Amino acid sequence: MTHNAPNALPDNTILSVQNVDKTFTLHLQDAQRLPVLHGMTFDVPRGACVVLGGESGAGKSTVMKMVFGSYGADSGRILLGHQGSVLDLVTAAPRQVLAARRETVGYVSQFLRAVPRVPALDVVAEPLLARGVDRASARERASELLARLSIPERLWKLPPATFSGGEQQRVNIARGFIFERPLLLLDEPTASLDARNRGVVIDLIRESLGHGTGMLAIFHDADVREAVADLTVDVQSFTPVRDEVFA
Repeated sequence: MTHNAPNALPDNTILSVQNVDKTFTLHLQDAQRLPVLHGMTFDVPRGACVVLGGESGAGKSTVMKMVFGSYGADSGRILLGHQGSVLDLVTAAPRQVLAARRETVGYVSQFLRAVPRVPALDVVAEPLLARGVDRASARERASELLARLSIPERLWKLPPATFSGGEQQRVNIARGFIFERPLLLLDEPTASLDARNRGVVIDLIRESLGHGTGMLAIFHDADVREAVADLTVDVQSFTPVRDEVFA
């Protein structure tokens, strides 16, 4: 794939990862540098689900964290369609990354990182509240999603820290899907879910794809992957070292 303009996104693309290299420095091993990814290149079209494939340790989560801005890249470009322009996440300032997370990029992992003592209903509603939606409307939308994901209403006023792992994961999913972002990152979102709730997540994913959201995903569950994947990127084909394990 070739992209001639410096910061141009291909037509109908929300994310373009172009020739990205990533190296980790092992500070406890004489600052040895370990190359993890080399020449990583793929696009995420709007309305499509791109799945990162490869064995455990191939670097799938590393790719996800670079797109979310948690990890820096050594070189290359990670171009994001953001508020009518193109943002290169490799060179973006921290405030630009935070703005992209608020408006453009959602992230659903298998682990919930919620503020202690905040009720589940408000944890889910918070992304809407942060965008200026009134509390009643935000809570109504949060209620719909929690009910759909089989979180009993008696739990909605309790902090999710008291919930089981599967319940916390469903709260996380509800929070991630509460409004349509242009790009949604899904990192093992169904790892602790039963078959019924996996089906609900498949439905939520398909609905968001139908509304034009682009998705970059890692799936443990083959049935979920087969239900929603439009394209699979083999991360191992961009992995220069295979005898070391990285998440």
